[in-house]
Amino acid sequence: MPEEIRLPIWRAADSLALFIDNTLVESGAGAQEVIKSCEEAVREGFHSLCVNGGWVRLCRERLSGTNVKVSAVVGFPLGAHATRAKAFEAAAALDDGASEIDMVLPIGKLKDGDHDAVERDIAAVVQAVQGGALIKVIMETGLLTDEQKRLACGIAEAAGADYVQTSTGFGGAGATEADIKLLRQSLSPTTGVKASGGIRNAETAIALLKAGANRIGSSSGLAILRSSVEADPT
Repeated sequence: MPEEIRLPIWRAADSLALFIDNTLVESGAGAQEVIKSCEEAVREGFHSLCVNGGWVRLCRERLSGTNVKVSAVVGFPLGAHATRAKAFEAAAALDDGASEIDMVLPIGKLKDGDHDAVERDIAAVVQAVQGGALIKVIMETGLLTDEQKRLACGIAEAAGADYVQTSTGFGGAGATEADIKLLRQSLSPTTGVKASGGIRNAETAIALLKAGANRIGSSSGLAILRSSVEADPT
């Protein structure tokens, strides 16, 4: 995949929707909500719709023939699942039609300093999809020190991840410009940064993209786009 597609750089003339992974990962969401989100994703032109694994097949059916990709969360939202369970979950999501995987690294092991275990965990998911899907590693930045964030970036790259990501949206603090800049500085140019957690309007999304994010994850994709139109009616 060309780098300009895998790791897009936002410019003022670009459609904001193309940089958004709109998310629907609430446990109470049912089939009709998933179908509605698929329809919205197509209508608005989001990059992807990110869902729990049990909804990937339905999303694939509804989004077939469109430009909207299906993203699936793995080890979500705690990251404390057994590594083999995460690998199986990722492989199942790929089989069901996901082309991107947003996995939560084992946060407790990272905080313990067990970096080898964290790398094995990420590498198992990378190997499970065998290049068939982009792997984004969620590190839950609100629970980590800056040094732990830097370490997580290096571990994710060493394990073969394509992106690192700030937050699940369930772990307290979300994305900040300072964290995006720190992650960007801690990674090679071939690894992307996804900002997620607490992003609800265009002003915030654009600030994070300018800070170095390549992708925005939010359950408020429609609100982001509406606020963008309100700010610039042209």
